[in-house]
Amino acid sequence: MNTFTKLLILLIAGSMVLMMILMMNGCKQEQEAPNQLLQPDPAELNQKLPDKFQVKFETTKGDFVMEVYRDWSPHGADRLYYLAKKGFYNDVRFFRVIEGFMAQFGYHGNPQVSKVWTGMTFPDDPPNQQSNLRGYVTFAKRGDPNSRSTNLFINLVDNAYLDNSGFTPLGKVIEGMTVVDQLYSGYGEGAPRGRGPDQGRIQAEGNEYLNKNFPKLDYIKKAEIISE
Repeated sequence: MNTFTKLLILLIAGSMVLMMILMMNGCKQEQEAPNQLLQPDPAELNQKLPDKFQVKFETTKGDFVMEVYRDWSPHGADRLYYLAKKGFYNDVRFFRVIEGFMAQFGYHGNPQVSKVWTGMTFPDDPPNQQSNLRGYVTFAKRGDPNSRSTNLFINLVDNAYLDNSGFTPLGKVIEGMTVVDQLYSGYGEGAPRGRGPDQGRIQAEGNEYLNKNFPKLDYIKKAEIISE
């Protein structure tokens, strides 16, 4: 075996080792994020966070940027900051997009994570001077008080009638609203009123259910804090 062949073998072996190290590091990072979401830190959840910050959402239709204002919705802003910082919204589907109304997202693709956070509701914020106008972002909630958790919606049109029902905006899309307008809306309202995804099954089965039954849904590739 000549020197050139030996050198080539060493280079190939070195490359394989490097690839294995990178893959192991990637797996480690993927494992760490779910662990942080499965065991939320109460101290982090309750700390006061920046008065204003921006979140960039990279989606299957393109990117958009949301700016959040803590004085609009203190509890809502704090929760969104924590979730975005921990990577909660990565690989999350826009499961309820209704043309002429809004685009909703916020169920984690891992049912174990969803189970933890569904019960982690936080207090309502009092009405502010902001309205549910086009491009404004608000936490979704059930009919009962203090029921917000992880689901958000972006108003596609002016929906001011929501203001008096406890839907308090916490921010607005400042870049890429045209991207939001393009999110797939073909499934319409969710079950049982429509033919879209059943929210109970999303929580129980995660992205496996959505990918199998609603493959056209757009989703968030990555959400990260870019300014604070």
